[in-house]
Amino acid sequence: MFSSVVSGAVYGVHSYLMHIETDISDGLPMFTMVGFVSAQVREAGERVRVAMRNTGIHLPPKRITVNLTPAEIPKRDVIADLPVAIGILIAMGLLDQRAVKDVFIAGGLSLDGVVTPVRGVLPMVLEAKERGMKVFLLPRENVKEGAAVHGIHAVGVTTLEEAFHYLRLPKEERDSFLPPEPEKMLSHETEEKQERMNLSDVCGQDGVKRALEIAAAGFHNVLMIGPPGSGKSMMARCLPGILPELTYEESLEISSVYSIAGELPEGASLIRERPFVAPHHSITQQALVGGGNFPRPGAISLAHRGVLFLDELPEFGRESLNLLRQPLEDQRIVIARNSGTYEFPAKFMLVCAANPCPCGFYPEDRCHCTQAQIQNYQNRIPGPILDRIDLCTDAPRVPVGELLSRKTQEKSEDVRRRVIAAQERQAYRFREEAILFNGEMNAAQTEKYCTLGRSEKKFVKEVFRRMDLSARAFHRILRVSRTIADLEGEERILEDHLAEAVGYRSADRRAPE
Repeated sequence: MFSSVVSGAVYGVHSYLMHIETDISDGLPMFTMVGFVSAQVREAGERVRVAMRNTGIHLPPKRITVNLTPAEIPKRDVIADLPVAIGILIAMGLLDQRAVKDVFIAGGLSLDGVVTPVRGVLPMVLEAKERGMKVFLLPRENVKEGAAVHGIHAVGVTTLEEAFHYLRLPKEERDSFLPPEPEKMLSHETEEKQERMNLSDVCGQDGVKRALEIAAAGFHNVLMIGPPGSGKSMMARCLPGILPELTYEESLEISSVYSIAGELPEGASLIRERPFVAPHHSITQQALVGGGNFPRPGAISLAHRGVLFLDELPEFGRESLNLLRQPLEDQRIVIARNSGTYEFPAKFMLVCAANPCPCGFYPEDRCHCTQAQIQNYQNRIPGPILDRIDLCTDAPRVPVGELLSRKTQEKSEDVRRRVIAAQERQAYRFREEAILFNGEMNAAQTEKYCTLGRSEKKFVKEVFRRMDLSARAFHRILRVSRTIADLEGEERILEDHLAEAVGYRSADRRAPE
């Protein structure tokens, strides 16, 4: 007999429907899986056979052929034990083919018949929903993740036997297996948002806070340079708190990446906070940008639509930093392998922190670093990376008098209101463009939306002559100026806005000649 079951798989960050066809025919007893499958996927045949036997179902002594389509896509990291087992049950005549009509099935199997969770459920459910699927039979551990998608019914099962009994039920009796509607489930979740750090907890550093506000408003990259203990890391961790809340669509997009990477928190349905990813400077290139035999998202993709914080920037490997050049421009990372090309999103705000010298105390008297040591230390940061950083600000040590003062510090909530207002102006400005923020403008869009008056042009020419800026740095000054104007509620870029933006180009003076 023949059967067909619908499942899914992921390829890079994209998902696709996978049809699992099963045929049981006379011949020598054997279990064959075809459809551009790897040795790892072929092992599913033995797992399914043992799991079914331990569930009380013995395979017939016949030839069993399982075909995974589409055949042109390599099946290298696919776990489809549960749908394969269901397909065999249908081919054996123990289930009706109509029982799986419009039913999407995903899950692995352990040898005792327990259904195991799989990665990438969320993007697979989204793709299947677009194709008209309504009912999703998933591992119990993945059901909350799947049910986060509106307009579908997600059913969680713990064993192969439970899945078998569910599919044998008449469709009108299956509702007893259904969890609450996604909207109800999400509204009663007990998940608590992570406690955010607040800018009001940071004493002083008004200049750095201003730079971070501009960066958040226009989605600009920023570098903080200062001695240890000046609050650089703490202020960076405050950034998600001044960024707007995630929309439902953004949450689905981010959660899909985490689902594929296997990094979705246990029991969570969606990522609800802006990602803040802070890898150690010893991170490998593969862990930073993604890769591996079966490519998975790296840190830059886990920071998608959030913040990638690189503390102690000069300590990162030069080759690792150079790998960020293209993702910073394209907002995605493409990984080529023999099996194909894999693409992952990487639209993140790059926030970096660095000491001014090897000991960290330059220009204080206790710094004993030579000028050569200081220059060599600063030169560890590749020039092309510095050129892609919009704002560079100094984070000096906070005087003890300021630490002891009771001066009220501005709260993150107040800064966020200004950031949201500035981003709303950008959303209206770019309503006919494929971008959302000033920091995303290309050269043509910068020329179009960052027009200058006569006095402003004269000012820019003088700055360009004195600082010997590159064309990229010049355009970044204009974009930052546009964001400052948006924060001030100004339609035009004024000379004051340009002057402030130029002040954040100190990285150009630190870059190697």
